Amino acid sequence: MGDAWILVKTPELTMLAATLVLAFVHIFLPAAGRTMANGLVWNAGARDGVPQRPGVITERLERAQANMWETLPLFIGAVLIAHVTGKTGDLTFWGTQAFFWARVVYIPVYALGIPMVRSLIWLVAMGGLVANFAALFS
Repeated sequence: MGDAWILVKTPELTMLAATLVLAFVHIFLPAAGRTMANGLVWNAGARDGVPQRPGVITERLERAQANMWETLPLFIGAVLIAHVTGKTGDLTFWGTQAFFWARVVYIPVYALGIPMVRSLIWLVAMGGLVANFAALFS
């Protein structure tokens, strides 16, 4: 695949690709919960009417998804700018790792409703994002 395969060029781009897959997981999990609550026919239809409340775990997954959407554009931008400007290094390596792995752990911890731990995991992800921002100005 040669130069067309950009994901092997930097660990940051690899983590960005992995984060985009994780974003897909964030779409799928609450959607599956809503389908379980309302049925496949409702989900495949026009979704007219008021849907059934999907359940507390699905609602938590929806909030986790919303939280991901708040930070994902910032993460994408920081990683791509660092790559294009040649600002990758230790900060971006560890920042992308922290962001991705914290976001992976965030999903089940949020779904299970574990307080405080969820907030600490969120802080780790934000620390990873801040590390990427810092690299842009170093």
